[in-house]
Amino acid sequence: MPAYAILALAIIFEVVGTTAMKASAGFTRLGPSAVVILSYALAFFLLSQVLDRIPVGVAYAIWAGGGIILIAVAAWFVYGQRPDVAGFIGMGLIVAGVLVLHLLSKTSVH
Repeated sequence: MPAYAILALAIIFEVVGTTAMKASAGFTRLGPSAVVILSYALAFFLLSQVLDRIPVGVAYAIWAGGGIILIAVAAWFVYGQRPDVAGFIGMGLIVAGVLVLHLLSKTSVH
């Protein structure tokens, strides 16, 4: 499987885990708590699998940027937490930063 596909799966599991963390009510609800633990375990395992093929700085930037955007989307749809204009601008800047790092920086060359 391509490294960036594995990284995308890692990000998705991290988003699932973070979304479930709110539903776990401070780890007092068993089902959502189990989802958090399993999702984070899978997310970190998958992230570790790509670090020999993607520079760690690039992988983490994509992980963090993608996670922030997807968490905001998940929170909007699952919990009704709609970002304001400043939130959308900030997320756009994050995406721009990830694109610059990935497309223009020599760091992404392995």
